[in-house]
Amino acid sequence: MDLGIKGRRAIVCASSRGLGRGCAFSLARAGVDLVVNGRDAAALEKTAAEIRETTGVKVTAVAADVSTPEGQAALLQACPDPDILVNNNGGPPFKDFRELDREAMLAGVTMNMVTPIELIQKVVGPMAERKFGRIVNITSVSVKMPIAGLDLSSGARAGLTAFLAGVARTLAKDGITINAILPGFINTDRMRSGISATARMQGRPEDEFAAERAATVPARRFGTPEEFGEACAFLCSAQAGYITGQSLLIDGGLYNGAF
Repeated sequence: MDLGIKGRRAIVCASSRGLGRGCAFSLARAGVDLVVNGRDAAALEKTAAEIRETTGVKVTAVAADVSTPEGQAALLQACPDPDILVNNNGGPPFKDFRELDREAMLAGVTMNMVTPIELIQKVVGPMAERKFGRIVNITSVSVKMPIAGLDLSSGARAGLTAFLAGVARTLAKDGITINAILPGFINTDRMRSGISATARMQGRPEDEFAAERAATVPARRFGTPEEFGEACAFLCSAQAGYITGQSLLIDGGLYNGAF
C-alpha cells in the first residue's frame, strides 16, 4: 500500500532501538527521510546505517537527550520543519509509588508529558502553513490499564493524552493530526529488562516468567516492534488525515474493554 508520504520529512525520537526504531524503519520503507535520535551514539549510528542500506532514504542521526532544551534544539536544527513527528522517550523504571520523591516525579513528568508537548509547540507552525502534519505519541497500555510500579509513567502519559485531546481538535482544520499509540507487551529491550528484573525478584527462571506473561495476552504472544512501526506509519499516511485525537491500542487484546 502506498502511504502517500514519500519524500516527507520525519523526526522520530528515541529511535535507536525498540519501538522508535520500528517506527523509523516503517516510515523509511514508505519513502520518508528521517532524523533519528538516541542517547547511545553507537547504537544510533548502527540503526541509521541499517535504515540507509535497507531503504535508501536520507537518514540523519542526532545523538541527544530529547528531554533537554539542547537535545530538542539539535533535532530541530537537523530538521527545522518536519512533516511528521513521532514522540517517544524512555519511561521511569518500575518503582513503588511510595519511593518516588518530588525530584523523581518531576523528572518523569518532564520526560513523558512536557517534552512531547514542547516539541509539538515547535513544529506545528510550519505544518499548519503546509496544511499537512502528522504527530504520533508513543504512550502505553498503562494509560488505560494501570500497571503497579509504573504509576509515574502511566500518570505522565495519561496527562499528555488529556492535554492533547483538545489541542488535536484545534489543529485538525490545518491538516494536522495528533494521535497516540498505546503499546502492550512488545518484545523490546525495555520489556525484556522488566521481565528479567521481576523474575529475579521472584526467584524464578526468566523464560518461565516470560511465557507466563505472554499467556496473559489473548494473542498468546508478545508483539513486535515491526508490527508497531507499521501502525505508526499508517497514522502518518495521507490516508489517515481524518483520524485525530485517538489512542490506538496495540496489545494483542490485553486491555479487556469494549471502548
